[in-house]
Amino acid sequence: STRFRVDFADTDAGGVVYFGSYGRFLERAAIEYRRAAGLPLLGAGEHHFMIRSIGIEYHAPLRFDDEVEAFVRVSSIGTTSHTMEVRLERIDPNGATHVADARAVVVGVRSWDGGGATPMPQQLREAIESFEARTH
Repeated sequence: STRFRVDFADTDAGGVVYFGSYGRFLERAAIEYRRAAGLPLLGAGEHHFMIRSIGIEYHAPLRFDDEVEAFVRVSSIGTTSHTMEVRLERIDPNGATHVADARAVVVGVRSWDGGGATPMPQQLREAIESFEARTH
């Protein structure tokens, strides 16, 4: 997991986190997951990570300066992609409040300019599987 605080720039005029800001929270969590798992942060060789789809279910609001903990796991690995699931919790003095769940499908592509999906390299697959086995 990783922890961070909500920045003022992430909120709307009412001081509540704007829904579009959650994408940045998820990206931050994914980068920290990759760092902890020893994965290349943006992909490797001809398998650059790109979001194919994302879905977020909101349960409670976040506000400026809230402390947030993001729990990340890779729930499945396909031929060219992997699916990341993220649970966000607000850290309160009396515990934690579940604020959102997200699911992102991350596909590997030949280059940032296109070129289509590429097979998940065996080394990346093994690194993810090993990390998941140790942490979940």
